[in-house]
Amino acid sequence: MTQIIQSLQEISEHYKALFVDLWGCVHDGVTAYPEANKALVRYRKSGGKVVLVTNSPKARAGVEVQLQHFGVDPEAWDAIATSGDSARAAMYQGAVGSRVYFIGEPRDLPFFDPLSIIDDPVSIKRVPLEEAEGIVCTGPFDPQADPQEMRPALLYAKNKGLKFLCANPDIVVDRGHSREWCAGALARLYSDIGGVSLYFGKPHPPIYDLAYRRLATLDPNIGLESILAIGDGAQTDIRGALGETLDSLFISGGLAASETKTDVQPDPDALAAYLGAEKQHPTYAIGYLR
Repeated sequence: MTQIIQSLQEISEHYKALFVDLWGCVHDGVTAYPEANKALVRYRKSGGKVVLVTNSPKARAGVEVQLQHFGVDPEAWDAIATSGDSARAAMYQGAVGSRVYFIGEPRDLPFFDPLSIIDDPVSIKRVPLEEAEGIVCTGPFDPQADPQEMRPALLYAKNKGLKFLCANPDIVVDRGHSREWCAGALARLYSDIGGVSLYFGKPHPPIYDLAYRRLATLDPNIGLESILAIGDGAQTDIRGALGETLDSLFISGGLAASETKTDVQPDPDALAAYLGAEKQHPTYAIGYLR
């Protein structure tokens, strides 16, 4: 049974570290949430560690710049683990070959910057789909466009036997008051038509492996039972936490604000119905991180 709490402080003493989602929890894609930032700063001052675990296709340095732009308090976190870092490592290890077709916006081209942590990395070249050995996707060409518009190209790629590297498993995000499609929507479509999609963000293990390594540099003695995962994605944050046997705190006022009838707090019956439909069972829930 999911326990609805009023504040992070109610339960924080039970955890030595937090794995915190960003979009919908710490910021809305435009600006930081003041109460969430205050809660994380307070938690760190009490001795806890905060690892931001995000499905962003950006490298952690790029996410840090973005956090500054949004006004996220630099005292609210200790380390960052991104889906982009996990996916880039796999790409440079040859997961989808050396000649790749890139699906994404121009702003995500730094995904192809050299990665020094990989020994003997594959030389990656972006090519047209007809010449590609694999696909790398950081997001749709147009986040507002229906993913089905990509179906003909993806069918062609599937028939060629190309693998699809997804740098962000999220299906949608809310940027301010506007909902946008993410790379996960295209990866799901590719799988639905019979293609092979490779995932590196939540809820899949690679990003958690990276998060554990980031946490170990802060404190190598923190066990799984002392980590709380926080996020607003039932099928990413909460499902991923359950897969890792981590306790979780569901932020109902993010992606599921309407379904859970969240104003300040979720409606208990609406929350139960939503989580039942999603077949996810977080340890705790709260309207907004505070």
